[in-house]
Amino acid sequence: MNQEPQKLHTLAVLVDNAAGVLSQVSRLFSRKGYNIDSLAVGPTDDPSVSRITIEITTDDGRARLLCNQLRKQIPVHSVTDLTERPSLRRSLMLVKVRVPSSAAQTKILEVASVFRASVVDMNPQCLTLAVIGDDEKAEGLQRMLEEFGILELARTGTVALERGLGTISDQTKMKGEFDYGKNLL
Repeated sequence: MNQEPQKLHTLAVLVDNAAGVLSQVSRLFSRKGYNIDSLAVGPTDDPSVSRITIEITTDDGRARLLCNQLRKQIPVHSVTDLTERPSLRRSLMLVKVRVPSSAAQTKILEVASVFRASVVDMNPQCLTLAVIGDDEKAEGLQRMLEEFGILELARTGTVALERGLGTISDQTKMKGEFDYGKNLL
C-alpha cells in the first residue's frame, strides 16, 4: 500500500471577522484528527475579513480534502494551499536572554547582528531580542543564545502571502465580492 509522503502544508484562509469563526475552523481540524503545527490570525485590509494562516503536516490528498471541507463552511470566503506556490512566510520570535557581564552583552549583540535581530528591551540583567524570519532562522538564533541562558521565549505562528498578483485577497477585490464555496487553488 503506497502512502503519500507527509509534508508541511500552509493554508491561507479568508473568513468573516466575527466571534466564534476561529473556533469553528479549528474544530474541523480537531474532528478530523489533525494537529495544527502553526496558527496565526489577524484582520486584513477589510475589517470585516480575517486571514487565518494554518500549517499542518499531512499528505497532499488529505490537504486537498481539508481545503474542500473548509470551503463548505459559511464564514469561509476562500482557501488557498500555498505549499507549492511562490510565497513569503514569516514568523516572529521574542527571546529574553540573561546578560551575566558586559562581555556577554557584547557577544549577544554580535549574535543578534548576524541574525538581523533587533534589541527591543535592555537592562543590566537581560536583553530582549526580536527576530523575524523562517523557522530555521529563529531556531539558529535560539541555539546561539542558549549558552547565555534564555529566560523567556515566545513565537508567533507563521503568516504567509503568495507572491505577485495571484493573491486570494486581490482576486476577491477584483471580482468585487467573495465567491462563497469557490476555490482559488
